[in-house]
Amino acid sequence: MDAIIIITIIAVIAFYFRRVDKVVIGVAIVDIFLRIFRYLVVNIEIKGISEHIEKYLPSSIPDIIGNYTSDVLYDILIWVYVIVMAVFLGYTIRYFIKKK
Repeated sequence: MDAIIIITIIAVIAFYFRRVDKVVIGVAIVDIFLRIFRYLVVNIEIKGISEHIEKYLPSSIPDIIGNYTSDVLYDILIWVYVIVMAVFLGYTIRYFIKKK
């Protein structure tokens, strides 16, 4: 279920913006949101809610990839994810250099 939600969000981002840089930034935003939200849920426990969120909300995009794939497909998708994050890092560095 979580894979379908993430794929839908990324597809909406891709169709809405239609630019590679916006899609890369959208994927990074989704991943950063998942990581921050998971950290907060784990460290600020709310009885009844935290258990459901930990059960149904993935911790990151690589976690989703690991849950639904294995072996060669897993390696390929993780490398695609690493490349997307490297491109995001490049955009971020370029933004900070340009602002200076």
